Amino acid sequence: MTVGAARELLEETGVQVAPGHLRLVHVVHHRQNDAMERIGLFFEATEWSGEPVNREPDQCLGLEWFSVHDLPEDIIEYPEQGLLGYLQQRSGLTEHGWA
Repeated sequence: MTVGAARELLEETGVQVAPGHLRLVHVVHHRQNDAMERIGLFFEATEWSGEPVNREPDQCLGLEWFSVHDLPEDIIEYPEQGLLGYLQQRSGLTEHGWA
């Protein structure tokens, strides 16, 4: 898992992290609608190099820093749930959209 996460981070943001410096911190099982579900894995990086840039502008509208206390209103729901699950030290799993 950490090898793939490190590869994706580099491809999408230009930030380089060794897999050994990634720690799985939260999982979100998200149900978007009747036809689409996804599982999001959220990692904490303890060491990295590089400054993040949007290397996939055709797939990502932008890349910005926000305070966790002032997240944008248009944040995508399942990443928000992963971030908050980690910050609020939930059980490690959030089930979102299943009600």
